Amino acid sequence: MSKELKDKKILGLADRIIHEYQLCDACLGRMFAKIEHGLTNRQRGALLRRYLGHTDRIDAMDCWLCQGLLNEINDFTELTRDTLKEYEFDTFLIGSKIDEEILEKEKKLWDIFGGEYAESIKMEINREIGKKLSTLLDKPVDFKNPVITAVIDTAFNVVELQIKPLFIYGRYKKYVRGIPQTKWFCRTCRGKGCKQCSYTGKMYNTSVEELIAKKTLELTNGADETFHGSGREDIDARMLGNGRPFVLEIKNPRKRNIDLSYLEKQINIHGRGKIEVSDLRFADKEDVVRLKKADFIKKYRVTITAEKHLHIEKLKEAAQILHGSNIHQLTPSRVVHRRANKIRTKKILNCEVESVSNKTATLIIETESGTYVKELISGDNGRTKPNISDLIGVPCRVTELDVIEIKGE
Repeated sequence: MSKELKDKKILGLADRIIHEYQLCDACLGRMFAKIEHGLTNRQRGALLRRYLGHTDRIDAMDCWLCQGLLNEINDFTELTRDTLKEYEFDTFLIGSKIDEEILEKEKKLWDIFGGEYAESIKMEINREIGKKLSTLLDKPVDFKNPVITAVIDTAFNVVELQIKPLFIYGRYKKYVRGIPQTKWFCRTCRGKGCKQCSYTGKMYNTSVEELIAKKTLELTNGADETFHGSGREDIDARMLGNGRPFVLEIKNPRKRNIDLSYLEKQINIHGRGKIEVSDLRFADKEDVVRLKKADFIKKYRVTITAEKHLHIEKLKEAAQILHGSNIHQLTPSRVVHRRANKIRTKKILNCEVESVSNKTATLIIETESGTYVKELISGDNGRTKPNISDLIGVPCRVTELDVIEIKGE
């Protein structure tokens, strides 16, 4: 704004406001907040009174608009400081909830006198508390991406914290079969606990997610977590090799500056014999998006069992046919109840026969992300074509499945 507080138009407007409404200096000055930078609203109001020759000062407690609210800035600052003291953070932002009666009065002022030069009382409160806290805590206010936003309910003297999640990236290996990647809530009670799930609320006693999250929640003092995996292996499959990329999202963490090498050791002690994590590092939401969008190539070791004796030459011939070819998979019958029933085309990048013994064989298969490997072997009653069973003329099924490498990360 190019205008000054001494401008006749401004002084005339201020005089009208003073005569019609009993406002404290801050509320008067806030009507002209966009004029002459470097002043507080309280200073603006005092200057306007002086320029106009008004010697009477209105205390904030007697102010028609704020009703003493602006006298509580220091109290709100201390309240917020106390609320934040248990949390680790580098940056913050202040928000507030203002009584509706005050906001309606402010709107009335703007409707009558115009809001061209004004700012809201909410903005002033947020700014003044933010400035004081920044000095007290020696931490900067961040308007774009704060770690913590403290929202002050000025009517009830309550501070609500909106805390940025803590994201931790890593890779996990799963050494045992029968453990799902994430928590599976009981289908009957949906997590509440019932006779069918032995009142645990879960289908399985533990999961990769829980084994990793337990120690992480303890160390961060977080309220909850969400596990983001780059795909998932079947419950009866192992995850070996270089491990599967994941991001663990910790919600409302009190501690953020944690030692990830120490955390890695604690997780691996807790999950010994079941899971192991590596390559832990701090991440962000973009890592989650990237993992979910990624199409990593997967390499499997597959043990199959046939109904008849397997001939190695036939099996090698089938592997050669699949090598570099596309297969078409209608959603498998075992998952069609929870997945869209559609045909997916996937490429088999490599297929090799590792060993054959009577009715059992081991294959090494490299595929595009999202390939249903079990159905590539069995055919799933014609839902996957071509498939190993059809190519060798002998019905086969997967008895053991291991993911031995995830490429591209």
